[in-house]
Amino acid sequence: MRVNSAEIVAIVNPLSGAGASSGVAERRVALLTDQFAAASVAGAVHLTERRGHARELAAAALERGASTVIAWGGDGTINEVGVALAGSNTALAIVPAGSGNGFARELGIPWAPDAAIAIALGGRSRSIDAGEIDGRLFFNIAGVGVDAVIAEQFNTRTQGQRGLGPYVRFAMREVWRYRAARYRVVLDGEAIVSNALLIAFANGREYGNGICLAPKARMDDGKLEALVVEDRHPISRLWCGRHLVLGTADRASRVFARSIREAAIETEGEVLYHVDGEIGRAVNRLDVRIRPGLLKVKVP
Repeated sequence: MRVNSAEIVAIVNPLSGAGASSGVAERRVALLTDQFAAASVAGAVHLTERRGHARELAAAALERGASTVIAWGGDGTINEVGVALAGSNTALAIVPAGSGNGFARELGIPWAPDAAIAIALGGRSRSIDAGEIDGRLFFNIAGVGVDAVIAEQFNTRTQGQRGLGPYVRFAMREVWRYRAARYRVVLDGEAIVSNALLIAFANGREYGNGICLAPKARMDDGKLEALVVEDRHPISRLWCGRHLVLGTADRASRVFARSIREAAIETEGEVLYHVDGEIGRAVNRLDVRIRPGLLKVKVP
């Protein structure tokens, strides 16, 4: 296969993935270099060194006129690269290597790195929507409440404790100890007051690992799926969690679900939230909106 294009840049997170170990960075760089050479691609490979570095590298690639930027990592790395490329004609390609890989699953990207790289080099380009919360873009799911608390704990876990196991462990702990706050949520002008366990906005259907939050979500329909989950007794929280596995969260009891284009969340004091699993904080209010067709992605 020969690819005639401007430069393709790969940005690799050497720490992402449940199986990340010594030597993983070298193996990923070697595979990319070999694939680029086989396809006669003018390619460059960069390793991330810190949080935020992927966004800087992607912005530099965009400035140089790269046709495609490959993000090899989890949803956090993908979000950083996507933010830098949003609104441009440069496509985001993905080699999934996170703990959940919800965004990659939604786009049908294969798990095998060589197959994912082949799509990056020869796949078709598709435009998808982005969500925006508190001025920050997200491409899969953003939320307030218990999932933000779990995401914060997951992100600060001891290095090496990766994969679904730690996520489930943190979730089970919060089932018993999380204390819901009171919110006023305005969805396309309709106000709801709720002691909410969770308020989520989904562009994609799942968090990852088959944990499906919003079965009706579509990444190119110009809408976000909003879910407001009323708080309940810990035993009921645990029982209702089955809906995330069954893909029926929007039909669970005391869950308000609808398609929206804009929203606001109001509460007293600090609000912890996440964008694609990365943490943010605001005070008193968060504004949410859809940004249709903002990002080009490479898909099968």
